Amino acid sequence: MAMQSANRLQTALKSKSPTFGAWQMLPGTNLCRAICRSSSSIDWLLIDQEHGNISDDSMHELVAAAAACGVSPIVRVPDAQHWMIKRALDAGAHGILVPLLQTAKQAQDIVSWSKFPPQGTRGFGSPFSMEKFVQQPPLGSTSAVKEVSSIDYLKQANSSLVIAVQIETSSALAELDAIAAVPGIDVLFVGPFDLGNNIGHPIVSATRDPELVEAIASVQKAAEKNGISSGIYCNSGEEARSYADKGFGMCSAMTDMVAVPKAFGQAFEAAKGSYVHAGVQGLKKGVEAVSGPYGK
Repeated sequence: MAMQSANRLQTALKSKSPTFGAWQMLPGTNLCRAICRSSSSIDWLLIDQEHGNISDDSMHELVAAAAACGVSPIVRVPDAQHWMIKRALDAGAHGILVPLLQTAKQAQDIVSWSKFPPQGTRGFGSPFSMEKFVQQPPLGSTSAVKEVSSIDYLKQANSSLVIAVQIETSSALAELDAIAAVPGIDVLFVGPFDLGNNIGHPIVSATRDPELVEAIASVQKAAEKNGISSGIYCNSGEEARSYADKGFGMCSAMTDMVAVPKAFGQAFEAAKGSYVHAGVQGLKKGVEAVSGPYGK
């Protein structure tokens, strides 16, 4: 199916291959393209409307920019609300991530709002969705661009979009198996910080409490048991690799609001260190010229 093959994230998840994603919290299509083109290993871009500075119109632009780079745009909606899910999917998102899931019933509602009848209640009419599933031929190829019509989108969307829910509350943890068994849920995605907060074991140091570690592992096991994928937010590529090795299929590797301060901080610490070193050496030479060896 044209849409499925254009959805890089879903294609990888169906093949049981681990996927790695970037996380964007700041608006800007230039930033989006810079992130998506930074590595051929980026399978998906999470466009964060829950905690990020991303408005509705910015979300539409970022979905288009990521898709044009061959990266699956996944929108984290601000809340589990019908209209928010509609806006993300109508923009052409290849999938959604819904935060702070509470119950299996809520998971059923999310699926219903995400799928066209008869599987769900999603309304049809967006002129923007299908363009985000265009498949460009390789550079230099004479093959035609593979486009998706509005009718193709209507027929294929239900089986071609990724529906992910975040397991980060104690109530969701208590209904884990029931949530994982909801038809149409594709990914159980761990939000480790909120999950830790909600079960009384917040992440306040580099070492995570055993109870939180066990809770995270239980999400992966429930997903595997029910034949769906698991995912988790990670702060680094090393952490993403470690969770992929544990069976998680959807791992973030870097966030713009982690990468930017870190890279700038390191650069300016290096610059300051060079400046201080040069200043000290200059002072030493000046003192030596007047009174002999420095410090004597």
